[in-house]
Formats: sequence, structure tokens, C-alpha cells
Amino acid sequence: MSILIDENTKLLVQGITGREGSYHTKQMLDAGTTIVAGVTPGKGGQTVEGVPVFNTVREAVEKTGANASISFAPARFTIDGIYEAMDAGIKTIVALAEYVPVHDMMIVYHVAREKGVTIIGPNTFGVISPGKCKAGIMDHHIFAQGPVGLISRSGTNSYETAFMMKNNGVGISTCIGVGGDMIPGTAFVDLLPALEKDSETKVIAMIGEIGGNEEELAAAYIKEHVTKPVVAFIAGKNAPKGKGMGHAGAIVAADGTGSAENKEKALREAGVLIADNMSELVELTKKAVEGLQ
Repeated sequence: MSILIDENTKLLVQGITGREGSYHTKQMLDAGTTIVAGVTPGKGGQTVEGVPVFNTVREAVEKTGANASISFAPARFTIDGIYEAMDAGIKTIVALAEYVPVHDMMIVYHVAREKGVTIIGPNTFGVISPGKCKAGIMDHHIFAQGPVGLISRSGTNSYETAFMMKNNGVGISTCIGVGGDMIPGTAFVDLLPALEKDSETKVIAMIGEIGGNEEELAAAYIKEHVTKPVVAFIAGKNAPKGKGMGHAGAIVAADGTGSAENKEKALREAGVLIADNMSELVELTKKAVEGLQ
């Protein structure tokens, strides 16, 4: 098994005719993803890499049975695309754009939960279940299939980790980028129940970063509900207080809220193994996997 996407996923690409949409459609197809439709208003009737293009998401869903979508729309159009996908009955939506307007995302966050829709992102690299399906922009060649569920707020750190894991004989069940914007549609704590339940996932690896309280909320949930080994790395230990670093949500408050130290403390108290760097994260993860064999 895997979570969110698998070999049964029928993916729809919003913005498929654009430069990024068309390029990554080919990459996702090469990864084995079943892409049944693309959507670009006014471009209906065309094809991209053999994938039929429709004018609306509703039409695409009705004619192809698409059950997940990935949006390549720019930030200012992302929210409209999410609403269109939700209204058409899509239950898993990946929103790639960075700096989606915060107020708009606050509203769509609650609408999605009322409708039972999972939004991954904004500002995400997407989701991949190696060997089954890719809804994202990561290089699928660096991922191997295996027993580790990897959830991360950082794209580049995820790529490095996945590649090192592959080189060390450790594979991944599902890798998810929760996104680095102020308000992600889905946080660590939302994904942990599914990873805990997933029979293919034996070990959970988390890559967090400074800012917000996602890791602290995850720690509280892990302490009470997660029985599988969990390892974690928190990026941004040397970031100055009060200064945004990279992602919009990566900022330590003047009182220390959102710091790597606070997050590591909460996770340690929940029984999570903390790595000081990416190499150690891979080492701890491999040991955890081997300890279950």
C-alpha cells in the first residue's frame, strides 16, 4: 500500500499546456503515473503527450474518471483551480505554487476539510509513491520503493535524503512535501494517522524546519498514537530570530517560538530519534528499518 496516491490513481493536470505543465506531465508519465486528463481553459480538444485536454475540470472528471489533480497554475490562480477541482469532486489536490495569498488559503483550508478534500501544498514538490505514481516535480529516479514514509517541509532536503536512502538500500513507501507556505493544506499531524495505518510503511521519517508549530503538534500526536519508529531532522538551527529564511513559513519569533531547539525538544519527549544532519537522518532511518527485520 501507500497513502494519498498509488497505482489506482487517475491524475488530472491543471495547466497541462504550459511550459512546466507539459514538461512535468511527460516526467510523471515516465514514472508510471496514470494521467487521464489535462485542463487548460480554451485549449480543450488538444493533447499533450497523448493526454486529452479539456476546458474545465468538471468535464475532464466526467469523461475520464480522474480522482486526483496537480495544479501548475501561478499563485494568483491557484485558489480558483483548487475550488474548481473540489467542485468537480476531486478529493486529492496537489498545489505547487509558492506564495499563494494567505487570506485566500485560510478560507480554502476550511472549505477543503468540510468537503473531505486533501490539499497538498501550496509550495510543495508534490507526492510520490515510488514505482506506482508521481504527482509532483521531483526526479523519480532518485526514489526507491520501500518501507519508509517520508514527510517533509523542504524539497531539496527531501531529494537529498531520498537519494542517500536509495544508495544505502532504503526505500520509500510514500514521500510527501507538506509545503513551505504560511498555511499548508495538510500538515504533518494530518498525515501521521495514515502512515501509522499503512501496512507498507514500517518507519516514519520527518524533515521539519523552523517556523510555525507543525512539529510540536506532530510530537503530541506521535506520543499518544504512533507505534512505529519515527526519526526526524529539523533544518534552520542557525537562523537568526525574526528573519524569514527561504520558505514563507520559516521564521523564528523573537521569543524563540518556532525554533529548531523547541521542535527538537518536543519530538525527543515524544520518543522521536533526532538527527543533526541529513546523513545521520538516513543512518538512523536505516537502523530503524533493520531493527524491524
